[in-house]
Amino acid sequence: MLFAACNCSSSTSSISRRGLLCAGGAGFVSALIGALTGTSRTAPAQALVSRAPEVDRLAVRIVTDNYFFPYFLPQKYDDLTVERFTRAETPQKPPSRELIGQWGLSMHAESHVGSQSRNVLIDFGYTPDALLNNLDLLKIDPALLDALVLSHGHYDHFGGLSGFLAATKGQLKKSVPFFVGGEECFCTRELPNGAQYGSLDRKAIIDSSLTLMIAEGPSVVADHAFTTGQIPFSSFEKPLSPTRMKAGINDGWGCFPEQLPPQKNATTFIPDDMQHEIGTSFVVKGKGLVVLTSCSHRGVVNTVKQAQAASGVQKVHAIIGGMHLVPPLTDDYIRETVLALKAINPDYIMAAHCSGDTFYDIARTEMPNKVIRSAVGTRLVFGA
Repeated sequence: MLFAACNCSSSTSSISRRGLLCAGGAGFVSALIGALTGTSRTAPAQALVSRAPEVDRLAVRIVTDNYFFPYFLPQKYDDLTVERFTRAETPQKPPSRELIGQWGLSMHAESHVGSQSRNVLIDFGYTPDALLNNLDLLKIDPALLDALVLSHGHYDHFGGLSGFLAATKGQLKKSVPFFVGGEECFCTRELPNGAQYGSLDRKAIIDSSLTLMIAEGPSVVADHAFTTGQIPFSSFEKPLSPTRMKAGINDGWGCFPEQLPPQKNATTFIPDDMQHEIGTSFVVKGKGLVVLTSCSHRGVVNTVKQAQAASGVQKVHAIIGGMHLVPPLTDDYIRETVLALKAINPDYIMAAHCSGDTFYDIARTEMPNKVIRSAVGTRLVFGA
């Protein structure tokens, strides 16, 4: 439960007044009491306990990424279509806006099973201006979203969230599920230089119509997808995180220490192993897994292996997202990661956001014709 603390019961699916009082203190209560109504709810995510859902078709659109390049050409493979965003300038209507690239990531997934479709937004980029601008230009309607997923608690993945929720207030479906990988997602984070780099706006989530889903284990998303749940270290990879985290609530911001493991129940900044990070995956009929890694702080190989273990599907069709293979990681470490991915033998890799040029160069050499360059607006279409 979102506000369970001080040994309050977490068995109910709504936020109780007692839970709020013991969780946040008087200032927090006064700030939030008006928002806490019967529509402000949390719920346990639907655990993935058997075979993962399967979809007939899947399209993944890059909404926010570091890079926008308008001259990439579309590509067609035997079983994959790569669409690139095209402008529509005319002499009578010169351009007034453009897709925005920035350090951050957001992806939109549209899946189909027969005539049934589902739309999921994964992560929200660094700023709401870029997210809202790009959603509009890409003609992605927030009113159609069936679920939201936040991979982890770094600004470059949730910075656009509060502004997105404010701008779409009243447009989203009622009680849209919002998935996070644990209470740790809400903790305050800072960079090595002391700059603040994350504290998820709990009040914005409460004030919206979202239903918070705590998905520490593999969980079904909108009937068609699933989250990996928290990702164990099953390969040589180590935590790849530039931040430190701190437990505690300050003016309603932060995470509840009682909800964290004892070793993380500290009110000073400690090393951040990103235990709460989750990936999002689909099983495309006849093709295999499409794994959206988001940022891979827990390791891209570990993320893929967890998707395989959670779904029971070994064939990996595509890996899309950040690989987090950047300095100070060495070329040898990056090469070892590429070779481990090569052994998994995905059909395609789209390296986005924090993947790094060294990874891209080595992967192109080791897996020619499998590596696709990400850019804002790119859409990958899988299945018939």
